[in-house]
Amino acid sequence: MFRKKLPAAVLFDLDGTLIDSEPYWMQSERELAAEHQSDWSQEDGDKLIGMSLYDSSRLIKERLGSELHQEEIIDKLTDGVNKQLARAVPWRPGAEALLKELRRKKIKTALVTMSMRRTALQVVDTIPFKAFDVVVAGDDVVHGKPHAEPYVKAAQLLGVRPEECVAFEDSITGILSAEAAKTKAVGIPNMMIIPQHEGRILWTTLEGVTLKKLRELF
Repeated sequence: MFRKKLPAAVLFDLDGTLIDSEPYWMQSERELAAEHQSDWSQEDGDKLIGMSLYDSSRLIKERLGSELHQEEIIDKLTDGVNKQLARAVPWRPGAEALLKELRRKKIKTALVTMSMRRTALQVVDTIPFKAFDVVVAGDDVVHGKPHAEPYVKAAQLLGVRPEECVAFEDSITGILSAEAAKTKAVGIPNMMIIPQHEGRILWTTLEGVTLKKLRELF
């Protein structure tokens, strides 16, 4: 009987998919708004989920009327998040167990995030095993999500075709990027609704995800 193959690689978004760090970003955004004697609502923060920091910093600058350069805003937000990550890295359900199983089976993995590389590496350094072969961060690409570039670049660095990869994402911006790259994109909605449409794959959680379930995607 024909046996479906395993993915050549599995690609993970970071914030909201691998770790539950979106509240950290919200806190950092609120602190920045307070420095500008302004407020920052849940709705304000939700609009930025999945967006590159270069795009979100531009929107924050406009929203707060800030005189800071975009790079300064990015640095402030990143510093705030990294400070919280230094205290605790909150894994999303099932993410760590799936990573361990993928590594046990010697399946290639990549972290594909719009956070800055220093944030991504801070998280990677806390993982007690070699979780990723490749890290592609927001400052490693010209075009951030929803553009295909982050996922295309990750596949290229791994030496595989995007079509042979599974990509996990929690936001509409992220899943659009993974879909544009032609990966087997799987949405795991967290704080945002990912609209369903024909051909889109949505799962409720990574908890209990097995290699058999990954095979079934191909």
